[in-house]
This record gives sequence, C-alpha cells and structure tokens, in this order.
Amino acid sequence: MEYAYCGNSGLQLPRISLGLWHNFGFADDYDTAREMILYAFEQGVTHFDLANNYGPPPGSAESNFGMILKDHLSSHRDEMIISSKAGHLMWEGPYGDGSSRKYLMASINQSLKRTGLDYFDIFYSHRFDPLTPIEETMQALVDIVRAGKALYVGISKYPPVEARRAMRYLAERDVPCLIFQDKYSMFNRKPEQEILGVTSEFGSGFIAFSPLAQGLLTDKYLHGIPEYSRAADPAGFLKKEQVSQSLVEKVSRLNALAGERGETMAEMALAWVLRDERVTSLIVGSRNVAQLKDNLKALDNLSFTQEELSLIDQILDGATL
Repeated sequence: MEYAYCGNSGLQLPRISLGLWHNFGFADDYDTAREMILYAFEQGVTHFDLANNYGPPPGSAESNFGMILKDHLSSHRDEMIISSKAGHLMWEGPYGDGSSRKYLMASINQSLKRTGLDYFDIFYSHRFDPLTPIEETMQALVDIVRAGKALYVGISKYPPVEARRAMRYLAERDVPCLIFQDKYSMFNRKPEQEILGVTSEFGSGFIAFSPLAQGLLTDKYLHGIPEYSRAADPAGFLKKEQVSQSLVEKVSRLNALAGERGETMAEMALAWVLRDERVTSLIVGSRNVAQLKDNLKALDNLSFTQEELSLIDQILDGATL
C-alpha cells in the first residue's frame, strides 16, 4: 500500500480507503462485510470511512464496524484511521438533521457508542447546512476536538465559498481542517474547478468518494444494465436513465484504453483520480472481497503518459453524470 500525507499535516492516509456507505449495514451480509474489512486491513488499507446515517438502516454500518473491530481488530486500533460524519437526516424531529451544535454533539456521542470507540481519528461536517451559521457548525467541530472526541476534523460537499469560510474559521482557532471529502471521478470533475485550489490554499487534504461514478466507470454496464446492479435498484443513487447510450459509448472507448494499459476500466478510473497530487486518497465501496481486490490493483499502475491523459479528455469531452 502507498500512503500520502494529508495536506500539511503529519497524518498519512492510504491512497485507497474503504468506505462503508453501502454493503455494511444490518440489511447486508455480515460475514461478507467482516471479510472485506479484515482483508482491507491486511492489505494496508488503514482508513475506514463511516457516517452516522450509513446502513441501511441508518447507524447500522457503524454498529457492524464496531462489532468487527471489537472481535477482530481491537489490538490494532492505533494502526487505524477511523472517520465518521454527521449532517444528514438521522432521527425524527427538529434536532435529527442539519449542522446545528445540538445535532452534531448528539451525533458524535451516538456514533462513538455504536462503534465502541473512545474517539474518532477524523470527524466531518457531512454537508453544508444553509439554515445553520457556519460559525456554529465549525465551533462545534472545534469543541469536539478539544473534548477529545476526535483528533482531526474535516468537511464534506461544501460549496467553495462556504468551504473557504469554514476552513478560515477552523484555522483561526488552531484546529485546521484536515481534509475535504467530495465526489470526484472522470464523470464528475467539478472539484478541479475550484475546491482543489481551496484545499491547497488552506493546507487541507482531499479525499474522493464515488471515484467509479456508482459503478458506471467499470465494464459492468457495457452490455446493458445487470439485474442486481445499482442502476437496476429503484432506490439506488444511479438511475437507469443516467446510463445513457452516449455515456456507455464513452466508457467503451475508455475500456479499450484501459486494455491497452493492461488493466481494467475500474483500475484505470481509480488511478486517474489519484493522478492529481492534491488528492490524498480515494474511497472505494465494494460488494465483496473479490471486487475489493480488483480495486486495489489500481495501485499497480498510477502513471499516465500525456498522450493517454489527452485521449481521456478527448473521450470524456465534458461528459458529466
């Protein structure tokens, strides 16, 4: 495993981290979840990314992770970076959503209890909440660190203007924003426009989620929509109508280039995200150990020629998902 320093901090993260957004809740197979977490750690994936609402049902990914940690990895706690987040709907009533101090403080206490941890290595404000002053949200993060409930803090999915305000507030209180988490892939290059510049300005790291565009940047959809894929799930984040013929044609051309490089489409797509030195790590979400193994193979070839990068830009031609 390769590791990279997170922004200007002394903390290193693996180039590939494991996310528990999908496939780790009570609705999923516990044995498979355990196998993935243990295999990931054996391979040097030291960073595990959670959120209070991950499941389904919400909270269950944290609970399952806590059980796996207790039963199999408790002696390795100091070798791990465990993150969680709060910001989305978690319980009913006016205090179960958003970014108020009330919600964030209750959320981290609940998350620590579910995971059985004394502290998180990283705790995020999961989203910008336009109904809560940024100062209130950021002060809650500052106080979470000072209370010993998290070692570092980060923010996720904030617009650039609000991200600057948040990072400045944290920096002025000597609790710098360690890391910014956002969606980034060949089909979502929005972070390149501004936010990667903001993270560099404040010395923060950047970690990408959905680097495979919910599986579209694999060979999975080259011949239609598989029965048990995310696009086939009516409740999924990837909708059938998003798997357009034009996007599939682009993926087919990208897949051909990946073949010329001696790798799969997914491996090339992950390596492409990591080509930018401002990207500290990326988060993969896997269904099983075999899929996780394939994702980790991306680290075998992280280099691109200028001709390859130009061809990728030409194929993408501004396509977004």
